[in-house]
Order: sequence, then structure tokens, then C-alpha cells
Amino acid sequence: MNNCILEVQNFINGHFCKSDQFIESIDPSTGKTWVKVPDSGKSEMEKAVEAAEYGFKIWSKTSPVERAKILYRISDIIESRLEEFAQAESKDQGKPLWQARTIDIPRAVLNLRHFATTVQSDKEIAVIQPEIGVLNYTVSSPVGVVGIITPWNLPLYLLTFKLAPALAHGNTVVAKPSELTSVTAWMLCSVFKEAGLPPGVVNMVFGYGSTVGELLAKHPNVKAISFTGSTITGKRISQITAPYMKKLSLEMGGKNAAIVFEDADLEKCIPTLIRASFLNQGEVCLCTSRIYVQRSVFEVFVQEFVKETIKKIKVGAPSAPDTWMGPLISKQHMEKVKNYLKVAEKEGATFLCGGLDVELDLPPENQNGYFISATVLTNLPDMSFCMQEEIFGPVTCVVPFDTEEEVISRANNVQYGLCASVWSKDVSRIYRLAQEMEVGTVWCNTWLIRNLHMPFGGVKMSGVGFEGSDASREFYTVKKTVCVKTY
Repeated sequence: MNNCILEVQNFINGHFCKSDQFIESIDPSTGKTWVKVPDSGKSEMEKAVEAAEYGFKIWSKTSPVERAKILYRISDIIESRLEEFAQAESKDQGKPLWQARTIDIPRAVLNLRHFATTVQSDKEIAVIQPEIGVLNYTVSSPVGVVGIITPWNLPLYLLTFKLAPALAHGNTVVAKPSELTSVTAWMLCSVFKEAGLPPGVVNMVFGYGSTVGELLAKHPNVKAISFTGSTITGKRISQITAPYMKKLSLEMGGKNAAIVFEDADLEKCIPTLIRASFLNQGEVCLCTSRIYVQRSVFEVFVQEFVKETIKKIKVGAPSAPDTWMGPLISKQHMEKVKNYLKVAEKEGATFLCGGLDVELDLPPENQNGYFISATVLTNLPDMSFCMQEEIFGPVTCVVPFDTEEEVISRANNVQYGLCASVWSKDVSRIYRLAQEMEVGTVWCNTWLIRNLHMPFGGVKMSGVGFEGSDASREFYTVKKTVCVKTY
């Protein structure tokens, strides 16, 4: 994309709306402003909710087949403009361009098509009581106006994961994307217009979470909030929405463990866990940041893991074809990750690769970008900051364990419970651990294989509620029982 500064606009009631105040959005690979994002407030939010309420009167009465047709058209248009969306996502977020092309944008297309398809096969429950002449059946109705708040790490991917089921089930939406990564959400609005989505069905209001996000979460006419982001923000949403009894879906942080037993296939395990640790610069809630390795294979695992990390994880400009990790999202976030590494030094960690003093081979235009090398730590106690807190960067900790019972206890001893992976050829062991892990998803001898029919979410401080075919339907609809006396 060219170097001119883009000006993002809010999208309300089917129209783009100019703003007077803006937030500067930085290209994380250069440290320079490349986008101006609206700094919206109460006026814009009120207009957006009002438009969504009006749009709901029409959209909620549109048949699932017709709603699906529009979702299919939206997905087709995105797919036809895949390269344009991928370029924008990579530049805005910092992720390698190949990743935006092969993961982020295709997944956005899949999200829309999946829920457009599944909504057409929804079923209701019917029970007949012939002895008293009664027919009971259920009706699922859309919730109403839904607020969607999405993070900066997978902008279009996660926005469409929430938008698609909300729209498929007849709701209208006011969305608040991250102010750090607003471009593809803004681009999506032009796709809505081209696809014929009625005015008011989706409204996009850009700005800070502390203003726009709060206004959206506590607006009395917004019936549900679907949020993905930090645990701190999720807790805040839970607090401010409590008086309104809103439906909440909160997918929050993770401190995800991998458990590698001595019988694991290391040739498959090590490359997968390198990817699990450093994909998207480690800025994925599902990334692995604690790796427990059985002591008998610990030294072999560590030696090969570090060698392959140094060999494969090239840090560089997002547009370069051989780049595996781009920059972190912002200077502030980079400093946060660096502070964790400083704490790790004080706690006596051994840096097996990476760290604070690595000189990166970057092009001149990227010298002021927010880059950190892939870092592998060991010799940290379980209660250290880097083993307990979500770093959300390219940092993973490798430590040994001895017994199955011990490692289950240690892996569960964090406030989070999003996901885990278990590596072993012993099927009975895998079964036992899958039952014992206090997480929403357990991958066994693999990582990050997702089926959209399966429920996705976390437990403990990783979230409330689940998403997926049935789980999303339950969240975005209200169930009603109808009892009819037939004779």
C-alpha cells in the first residue's frame, strides 16, 4: 500500500461519517503514523445505536435464507479483494504478509460462509403431550442490538467471527474495533454497501476503549456484548454491564501450557511448538508460553528447540517473503514485553536465545519499528512473573517435570484457562490429561486446529461463554417456549 496517511471514517446507518477529532495509528514496522482513526464519543455512539435499533426492525424479520445470501456476497467480495485486505492487515498490525494472505483473510471469509450455511439448518424443539392435548415447541429470536468489541491481534479474523453469527441470527450490530488496527474494519464497511446489507444493520464506531467501548458496553439499548481482549478489560465490561443484565461473551487472556512426555514424537512436536510460541509475534491468545518437558528428554528437546528457533524464526519487515515474525503492535506493548524480560533476568532466568540485547538485521526504513527477537527462557520457578502472567509476545518458557500428577498440578496453577496441548503416544494418558486440564480447549499432538462447529472459549480468568455453531446461536438468540392446547 502507498505511504499516504489514510483517514478512517465511522460507518453509521449505511453512511460514512466524517470526524473532527482523530487518533494517530502507527505502522508498527516503521514507527510512523499511517492512519488517522476517529476519536469518537457519546454523540456518535448514540447515533449508531439508534441506527441499529431501526435496522433491527427490518433485519430481524428478514428470512435466514435472505440473510445468508448477503453474508455469502460479503464473503465473495472479501475473497475477490484478498490481496488488498491482506496488505492492509499486515501493515496495520505488523503481522507477516504471508500470514495475512493465508490465515487472517481466508479465515474471515470462512467465518462468514460457515455461519451463513449453519443458520439455514437450525432446529427447534417440539414435544407433544397427547394425554392432555398439548403441543410444546421452542422459538429462537434474535437478541436485538449487539455490541461487538474486538482486539488488535487478529482484527478482521475475530471481527467476522462475531459479526457473522450475530447477523446470521437476525441481530443488528454496533462494533468497536481496536483503535490500533481499524483499517480492515473500515474497508469492510464498503463491502457491506456493495453487498446490499441494509442501512443500520452494522454500524462501526472507532475510538478508544475507555470512551467508545465503555459507552457501548453500558448503553441500555444494547442487549448483549461480545468481547475479545485482555482480562483487565473483560472484568471491566463485566462490572459496568452488571446493572443491565446484558448477555456477555468474554474471551480474554491465556497463559497456555504445552506438556511434552518422553514418548512424544519430537520431530513433529518441536516445529509445532515453535509455531505455537511465535506465530503472529506471540500475539495470539492461544499461543504457548509455558512448555513442560519430561526430564528424561528435556536436554534433547531444549537443544533442538533452540536450534530450530534460531534457524527458522527470521524477524523482519512484514512484506518480506522470508519474514516469520514482524514487529509488535506498538511501542508501549514492546516496552511491556521488554520489562518482562528484565524481570526474568532478575529472577535468574537463563536466556537460551533472544532477549534484550540481540541486534536485528532490519532494513533502514524499519530501524524504528517495534521488533523483538524470538526468546526462549528456562530455569524459572513456576510462580515467576513470566510463568504466571500473559506476556503476549515472542517469549516462551521451557521447564522440566517428572511425573504426570506433578505436571497437571503445575500446568493448572495459573489464573487462566484458555487452552493447552499434550504430546504423547499413549492414548490413555492423553485421555486422562484432557479430562484434568482446566482449559476450554486441549490439543493432543497438534495445535491450533479449529473447527467452527466446536465450542471455543475459556474458563477461570480466560473468559465467560463460548463461540461456535451452537454456542454462538445460543448467545445471539433468545429461546422462547410456546405451549398450545390443541383440543
